[in-house]
Amino acid sequence: MHLDWHQVFGFLSENWQEMLGFLTGALCVWLLIKQNIWNWPIGIANNIFYIFIFFKSGLYADMGLQLLYITIAVYGWWNWLHGGKDHSELKVGRASSIGLLGYSAMAAVSTLALFWILRRFTPSTVPFADGLTTSLFLTAQYMMSRKLVENWWLWIVGDVLVIGLYIYKHLYFTTALYVIFLGLCIAGLVEWQKAARKMLAATAGS
Repeated sequence: MHLDWHQVFGFLSENWQEMLGFLTGALCVWLLIKQNIWNWPIGIANNIFYIFIFFKSGLYADMGLQLLYITIAVYGWWNWLHGGKDHSELKVGRASSIGLLGYSAMAAVSTLALFWILRRFTPSTVPFADGLTTSLFLTAQYMMSRKLVENWWLWIVGDVLVIGLYIYKHLYFTTALYVIFLGLCIAGLVEWQKAARKMLAATAGS
């Protein structure tokens, strides 16, 4: 079979932002699983690529989410370094029952607000799905910045939902990325649960 290099280069030139978003996104999640501080600058680069990708695809809430991600990433970067006891490195922890209720309420309220905004003020064709996944990911990112194990559950639910959304929008590289994200998030949940148990055991033994 003859390989048409003009088609290959044409495809690459049209999709380079999505491919770089793919690479930086996968690297960012892998670094998060390892609790490596470099996840934050890599994540910011990923957000910048996806601002352009989502704008072109008409996913306006997801585009705006990237700007909020950057803001939270700056906070998370600082908090991971100085948010622990006596401004030390922050350790993995678990959210309280009241905290989980608060985060759930945050996601629910922001979903309704984004749905109304997208439906009323933008040409979005998927206002509820866009608003819901945006709210889940935004809440998860904030929980991630506080190193809470439960952030992974929100990423997992959001990834499952958004995979269908990106297939609908013909964002196939991004769909593949989020399938990888889903697997990485499950691995992240397992790793962080282990880390939280070790922290609890160390605290109990001290």
